[in-house]
Amino acid sequence: MHPRLRLVAAALSAGVVLAGCSTPVEADEEPAALSATTTPADAPTTAPSASPSPSASPSPTEAARPPSSEGRLENVETIGGHISPKSVTATGTGLVFAQNMMYTHTVTVYDRDFDLVATISDEVTPSQFGVDLPGSYRGAPVEAAATPDGRYVYVSNYSMYGPGFTEGSDSCTPGSGYRDSFVYRIDTRSLEIDQMIEVGAVPKYLAVTPDGKTLLVTNWCSYDLSVVDVATAAEVRRIPMGRYPRGIAVHPDSSTAWVAVMGDTRLVEVDLRTWAVHDVDGVGGGPRHLQISPDGASVYVTLNRDGVVAKLDAATGQTVATARTGQAPRSAVLSGDGTALYVVNYESDTIAKVATADMRVVQTVDVGHHPIGITWDDQTRQLWVASYSGTIAVFEDGRP
Repeated sequence: MHPRLRLVAAALSAGVVLAGCSTPVEADEEPAALSATTTPADAPTTAPSASPSPSASPSPTEAARPPSSEGRLENVETIGGHISPKSVTATGTGLVFAQNMMYTHTVTVYDRDFDLVATISDEVTPSQFGVDLPGSYRGAPVEAAATPDGRYVYVSNYSMYGPGFTEGSDSCTPGSGYRDSFVYRIDTRSLEIDQMIEVGAVPKYLAVTPDGKTLLVTNWCSYDLSVVDVATAAEVRRIPMGRYPRGIAVHPDSSTAWVAVMGDTRLVEVDLRTWAVHDVDGVGGGPRHLQISPDGASVYVTLNRDGVVAKLDAATGQTVATARTGQAPRSAVLSGDGTALYVVNYESDTIAKVATADMRVVQTVDVGHHPIGITWDDQTRQLWVASYSGTIAVFEDGRP
């Protein structure tokens, strides 16, 4: 199938205004002293005992398919329109959510036919959600996480816009004075915001535990992790993380979470039963995004500062293999069978497909300028890639 450009007409809700910023103010840039540019190379650096991490119990459908690592990516659609996607998130039930930050103040929702099914304004009246703030406020949708059943999607807001709030920054400390922001919950049936949950300052990534009981949110400027009880829609604790916490991965049994501390060279391992924390030191510079294999044996981390993607032994925290995928690897996602890892390289304008068995780059594909978000829809074997240039590219990972 030949790629074709679809310019989707995004009919915005009342009150939505394009901010008119030509350069994103929120690209997860570390302070300049922490950043580096690395020349990409396809050859992996592998330590002994790098083993594959497929799902321990593949479904009959998965068993009938060839491993994702053996397929080839083919661009089947490019979605445009009035969007500025920071991230994309598949619900697993046929919808994909794109978070468009403060540039359009929207979340756009697409189906598996690539059609726009809803444009959701980020403007809310907090008092309608039991929040003691007068009047209406706008947000800045940055990341999203679906519940395990796809019934709801939680969206983090980089900043709130209204009385008493100032726009967040990527260079900040807990003393910078930014107010706590909020996470929205969106009902995937009505496609409306139905909850507003206070978290920390400048929230970035979020994850729902596989048991569906807990929402975890990293707060970039308050240097901590918000723990939200899903049943009560309330934050129940905050855990200090260190400078610029970002990505989160949760073990399939919901016992443990790992948090990437992007302003450092470590992850923080969190026991979700006792809330004890343990540093996983020396993983590399600028850890940003995390993924965990379906069997929970391996954690994958993009190292934005080093230009490397690393595979860690989840039990020991030791690096067992690395791969250079491109300049400034940012987000990543695993295929459903765990045999392929797809990485967006922000400064290379590419995505790289890595075979997780040996961390070998098996394919590199050009995408729009500054690719930043990525998600996988397992039923269709489609990979959705968001670029700050204002497009979403969709690929199918077909047969060899």
